[in-house]
Amino acid sequence: MPRASTRSSARPVAVYGAGGHTGRFVVDELRRRGLAAVAVGRDARTLPPGVPGRAAAVDDAWALREAFAGCGAVINCAGPFLDTAGPVVQAAIDVGAGYLDVTAEQASAMAVFERFDAPAREAGVAVIPAAGFYGGLADVLATALVGPDGEGDDLTVAVALDRWWPTEGTRKTGARNTAARLVMADHRLVPMPLPAATSAWTFGAPHGEQAMVELPFSEVITIARHLRPRSVRAHLTQSSLDEIRDGGTPPPTATDASGRSAQRFEMVVQARRGDALRTAVARGQDIYAVSAPLVVEAAARLMRPGFARAGALALGQAVDARDFLAALSPRPLDVVF
Repeated sequence: MPRASTRSSARPVAVYGAGGHTGRFVVDELRRRGLAAVAVGRDARTLPPGVPGRAAAVDDAWALREAFAGCGAVINCAGPFLDTAGPVVQAAIDVGAGYLDVTAEQASAMAVFERFDAPAREAGVAVIPAAGFYGGLADVLATALVGPDGEGDDLTVAVALDRWWPTEGTRKTGARNTAARLVMADHRLVPMPLPAATSAWTFGAPHGEQAMVELPFSEVITIARHLRPRSVRAHLTQSSLDEIRDGGTPPPTATDASGRSAQRFEMVVQARRGDALRTAVARGQDIYAVSAPLVVEAAARLMRPGFARAGALALGQAVDARDFLAALSPRPLDVVF
């Protein structure tokens, strides 16, 4: 199929995995913003109503291209991304559409950066993995905090969740993702030292002081893609890790009309250079739901006629970080520097 080179915000956005938990939030966010959506999934019967639906299995390259034809961007919400990102990125590039996903998986984000930068540049499209809560949010917070340089800073990401009710997709991804977790040390990506470091961190209400465990997600990969910190380490509340590991922890339950759970989160990014310490904080409700405005805002920007970046990009590399965060504040994110 020939590759298109033009992009317009009038073209629809395809959502792959639209029938899943996060995918439905993304479709709803597109509709809320008045952006045309096309719901795509393996089984058309599971797709949300009210928007055009197209069926395409991840291992059917022709069906994926047909499903994405005419779209300006493809948002991939179907994990595990180790299995879906490659075929979906390739199909998006083939039809001249930009690509975004919401992966928390380090290995998936790395593979997209390494494999698809040159093809995306050739096609004149942007490919942005990890543009959701994990990966993208910490990346834009760090970029806004240290600027496009960031050289020499030691970056720390700390995430507090008052509950983590995992979706079925999160559990499948956890079982599939057995790759060693990476951190950045001395300007290089290296395996996280084991056993994982523990610490204590004091957050704002309602979290307060929390026991933490080192647990890096895709933010280490996205930050390393374009910033030059000396180190990047990431930590999660120990209680959240315990809930994920407990097979009896229930999935999220909607508590408002938008479908969000009652979960509250706080993400802190600290940059230290010598004795100077700078901090950025983002607070909000429901890590799955908040991925939707993050990735939709990114998709809307890459489809603007004046957007000229092409290749495999981290979110903080593709957008003006402070302007991007301002567009999402004070709802759905409360951001403080």
